[in-house]
Parts: sequence; structure tokens; C-alpha cells
Amino acid sequence: MKLCFNQATTLENSNLDKDLKYCETHGYDYIEIRTMDKLPEYLKERSIDELAEFFNTNHIKPLAFNALVFFNNRDEVGYKAIIDEFKKMMVMAEKLGVKYVVAVPLVTEDKILKEDIKKSCVEVLKELSEIAKPYGVKIAVEFVGHPQCTVNTFGQAYDIVDTVNRNNVGLVLDCFHFHAMGSNLEDLKKADGSKIFILHIDDTEDFPIGFLTDQDRVWPGHGAIDLDSILSTLKEIGYSDVVSVELFRPEYYELDAEEAIKTAKETTIQVISKYFALQTV
Repeated sequence: MKLCFNQATTLENSNLDKDLKYCETHGYDYIEIRTMDKLPEYLKERSIDELAEFFNTNHIKPLAFNALVFFNNRDEVGYKAIIDEFKKMMVMAEKLGVKYVVAVPLVTEDKILKEDIKKSCVEVLKELSEIAKPYGVKIAVEFVGHPQCTVNTFGQAYDIVDTVNRNNVGLVLDCFHFHAMGSNLEDLKKADGSKIFILHIDDTEDFPIGFLTDQDRVWPGHGAIDLDSILSTLKEIGYSDVVSVELFRPEYYELDAEEAIKTAKETTIQVISKYFALQTV
């Protein structure tokens, strides 16, 4: 299994330049690039060609653009904006060698029927699949374990991806989100491991289902998530690709960025190595 760094882990105490430097130093294989903030910040002073050259001359490579946000159940203007944004991502992804775009479902206070959520998700994902095909990029849908997210359990997300039935459309399994809305381990056991594209590793303080927020995340192995069951199940269903550490902990933003990146790797290895061999440099 390869090791990846998600830039949310140093969201407030670093930038893309620093993240790349420290991740290269500490032997990460991949990075998930935040397209909402860290990439635009980088491109104010540098070019996409400079970023491509960095990846061409270093070990670390770009795994994913994170993220295409709120892709489903949009009005006409919002839908067009999503398609336009995705097309721009494809151009940059091709230049950089990005493998995936993480797609996040709509978060809303509005009550939407599950059948309407599924219908919209399937329609949009099929369109994105066609757009992505010539670029060789895959779409990784990330369900979000909050009550206000339209797709908030593994089972619901897997059903959508299974219905889409495209080789370039799969899932992100984030351990925090899996735990936060009480996703069913039996659903994971029945899943096709090839439909899971990215594993996000993290942990959390022990709050009840429905009350957890991203800031409750802690280092892998330092919280209440049953990571052993998730990881052992992933191994059983044949997943062994990439583990990406993603935390949003305010206290960790007060650390030096290099210390956070180093600790993220160490804690991830401690948890993952019981089930998978990490192929890091």
C-alpha cells in the first residue's frame, strides 16, 4: 500500500510548497491537492508547469484533486458551474498526472428524498465519467458522515456508484465519515474492493453518531474508531492501493507543519502496518 498526504492535515499552518517539500523529505508517495484553497494560492505566484516539473523530478506524485464540491441536486446555475469546474480540473489533471478527482455530495439543510438524491448523483456522475474518460482520470465519490450531507453512509454511496457502473467512478472510504454516521460494516464486507479508489485514514474523539464534526479528528489510532475492523475488512475484499491521512484538528494546525506531516506518517504506519505493508521510500 502506498502512503498519501491530504493537505487538510496542514490546512492552516502550511501551503502547497511546504507540504510538497516536507512530504518528499518524509517519504510520502502521493499528495491530495486541495483545489479550493492551496492550489489557487500556489498559482498566484507560480505556474502549473512549475508544479508539473516538481512532480517530474521528485518521488512524490499527485494522487487527487480534492475536491469537486456539492456535485448533486443543484439548480441549473449550480449544475453548470460544477461541469465547468470539472472540465478545468481535467486540463490541469492531465498536465500534472493527477489520477483522481474527489467528488463531494451536496450538504444542505433542505430535506431531499433519497430516490431524488440517487437519481441526481447517478446522472451527474455518468456525465462526469464521460468528460473524464479521454483524460484517464477517475472520480472518487466521498460520502460525508454528517446528517446534513445528502450521501452520508457507505452503503448509500456504494449503491450510487454500483448503479453508475463505470470503471472510472468509485469511492473514497474515509474512516471518520464511516464511523460518524454509523455506516454498516456488513455493507463494506459485501463490497467490491475495486470500487474503492482511496482510503482516508484518521480517528476521532468518542462523541455520539450525528454529533461528530471534522475538528473532532485525531491521529490514527488515538481515538474511538474501530480501525482494526475497517482495515481487516478492506484487506479481505482486496483493497490495498493508497492510504491518505486526512485530519482537520485545530490543535494540529498550531504545530510546525513538518512536525504534523512527520507525526501523521508515524501514526498511520502504526495502524496500517498490522494489515498492509507500506511501500514508502
